[in-house]
Amino acid sequence: MTDSVQWQPSASLAALKSRAQQLAWVRGFFAQRDVMEVETPVLGQHGVTDVNIDSISANPAPVGPGAAGGWLQTSPEYHMKRLLAAGSGPIYQVARVFRDGEFGRRHNPEFSLLEWYRPGFTDTDLMAEVSDLVCGWLGCEPPITMRYRDAFLRFAGVDPFLASDSQLLKCCQQWMQPAQLQVCTRGDCLDLLMSGAVEPALAEVGPVFITGYPESQAALARVSERDGLRQAHRFELYVEGVELCNGYWELTDPDEQKRRFAADNRARRSAGKPEMPADQAFLASLEAGMPDCSGVALGLDRLLMLKLELDNLSGVIAFPADRS
Repeated sequence: MTDSVQWQPSASLAALKSRAQQLAWVRGFFAQRDVMEVETPVLGQHGVTDVNIDSISANPAPVGPGAAGGWLQTSPEYHMKRLLAAGSGPIYQVARVFRDGEFGRRHNPEFSLLEWYRPGFTDTDLMAEVSDLVCGWLGCEPPITMRYRDAFLRFAGVDPFLASDSQLLKCCQQWMQPAQLQVCTRGDCLDLLMSGAVEPALAEVGPVFITGYPESQAALARVSERDGLRQAHRFELYVEGVELCNGYWELTDPDEQKRRFAADNRARRSAGKPEMPADQAFLASLEAGMPDCSGVALGLDRLLMLKLELDNLSGVIAFPADRS
């Protein structure tokens, strides 16, 4: 029986050594810039409301009045923003995070996320630092910048801001069954066109920042008007068509954040998913005054995969979900 059990790591020892070197390099990068390393809970009292992310529930014994249940964190974001509101200054974290139902060539339910926040930085400022970190480790050329709208027009043949819902649905027909199209939202269409048409084409472009997302794709980013269109101060970095990071000039308005949490839960209801209670401690930190800042989350497993010229995360994770 034990002869058939896969007990060995899926990653080579050379890959695991490179992972250790990557962590040392990341810590040296931030030490040189006087950015403080922090630790926040892996097990928290709240999950996330984002309709595209499913948290993994846990059932710890209650630790105090009003405490009930718990969630493995999908990101250290809310806790790190509480530290920012408490006056931490610039901070970073190498975190183990968890997302339910995500497993494949570029996904694992548990993965390593590098997240950092820079008070006083705009999204453009942070993009320059992301470029220094990623290109310094990979040894690649600096990324170009391409606006989300231009990428869609060029690679998907549709304007993501001005196209009607029916036009977007028509563009997605090649990937979906009729029954799926009937429940597909505008956001679903944009996500599908990004993954099905835009991302594969970006593999031929070289390192590239995508910027200027539609307001519906803003997540936790602030929004402003550009060229007569409401656009989010959000960026993503792609290298060889692989999405490495997601960054924002962060939203600091607690009332707007409450509205977005409520909108997320409406979307979750429409998708047949359970609602997720808003993190009240995070909202309280915004009300207390989180500093103007930008932040980014970067997948360290994917970054290492690119460094080693591999095409599957199993080559850089010692024990992925199917061997854990």
